[in-house]
Amino acid sequence: MSAPPRTDFPPTAPLPISTTRPPWRHTFIALSVPNFRLWTAGNVVAMTAGWMQRIAQDWLVLELTGSATAVGITVAMQFAPMLFFGLLGGVIVDRFSKRALMLVTQSLFAVLSLGLAALTLAGVVEAWHVFAIAFATGLVTVVDNPARQVIVTELVGHTHLRNAISVNSSVFQLGGMVGPAIAGVLLLAVGAGWAFVVNGVACLVVVVMLTMLRTAQMTRVASSARGRGQLRQGLAYARSKPTIVVPVLLVGVYAVFGLTMPVLLASFAADVYDVGPGGYGLFNSMIAVGALTGALLSTRRATIRLRTIVLGVLVTGVLQAVAGSMPSLVPFAVVLVGVGLASLLFLTAANQLVQMSSNIAIRGRVMSLYILVLLGGQAIGGPLMGVIVETFGTHVGMIVSGGVPAVAAAVTALVLARRGQLTLQVRTRWHVPVVTIEQR
Repeated sequence: MSAPPRTDFPPTAPLPISTTRPPWRHTFIALSVPNFRLWTAGNVVAMTAGWMQRIAQDWLVLELTGSATAVGITVAMQFAPMLFFGLLGGVIVDRFSKRALMLVTQSLFAVLSLGLAALTLAGVVEAWHVFAIAFATGLVTVVDNPARQVIVTELVGHTHLRNAISVNSSVFQLGGMVGPAIAGVLLLAVGAGWAFVVNGVACLVVVVMLTMLRTAQMTRVASSARGRGQLRQGLAYARSKPTIVVPVLLVGVYAVFGLTMPVLLASFAADVYDVGPGGYGLFNSMIAVGALTGALLSTRRATIRLRTIVLGVLVTGVLQAVAGSMPSLVPFAVVLVGVGLASLLFLTAANQLVQMSSNIAIRGRVMSLYILVLLGGQAIGGPLMGVIVETFGTHVGMIVSGGVPAVAAAVTALVLARRGQLTLQVRTRWHVPVVTIEQR
């Protein structure tokens, strides 16, 4: 009979993190670290190109099949590997050099993107090609994503870690704002193939950037020793901390229902408003405008608590449900900005709280759990939302995508309140009663 996995990691020590709101001149203080500055420059290119590939890939499948469900299957194929192998990816990241792992993963991403480009430009691409390459990309993501999360600690240390996470989110959303717009132009002008070429080249740029990092200036994290029960050890550690397990659960619910925008927005563009690929790119850019604003605001946070996560999911879900009830194009696009803002504030806060709550020796496994529910949830949600859209209509799909996470947040608030961890407070501001969630 094997011994149970050890969970007696030393408690997460207080980290030397600033807990006061930074002055405006320090909004991007993490960029004062040369390695992180170089990393961010490469990320701007990579994230913009990555968003271009996502938009072009989804639209290509819609053109090839005419089916929202097929778009959902594409999303599922890309994220399913994380659902099944995500925790194993965390074990690998805890055991090996994050920089070395990313040199391999980014090289593989380049090969896959350029392969899809070749098929598309040759005019022989079929839906199953896209599904297969999406699945292979997902397998590489199993290792790349937790490595990408944990390497930030090595680049900036703990003092500016929270700011660095916010900067990373800003870069991701900047790519999400620019990439879809460029993809829309490319789709109309020359087709999807060139978007895949650009992403392949961008991955090679990241490889070059990684070789340029000054390893002597990186904060070394000791690799975990090979041993049995490391997956169960990571799960037991995460389950023991409310500041890890509550954000992970809420992110999981939101991933399944709320992060199904490729399916929903493609359907709105093609079937509801008839605005084609340009409109699809515009919708994604509107979300990214709000998300970029949220990412910038997140750099101004002084503290993050469980109530930040709960309230963030509730507000995001309500806004997303409201978007589904909009009667025309302009108000729909405007509400998408609010959805992007609220969702980014909540997701960035969840990422920060989970990282700050985990011991560095097991952070790879903890973050792999976080990424598993974030990306793996989309593997479930993509086909599910495709079926809902084709059965009940696009508007109903959008309302469901926001309504379920909002209900989950409300139930979580009630459970935490019964345990004495959260309370509802009613205050009067300008003679108007305002309900807030307070943490004890």
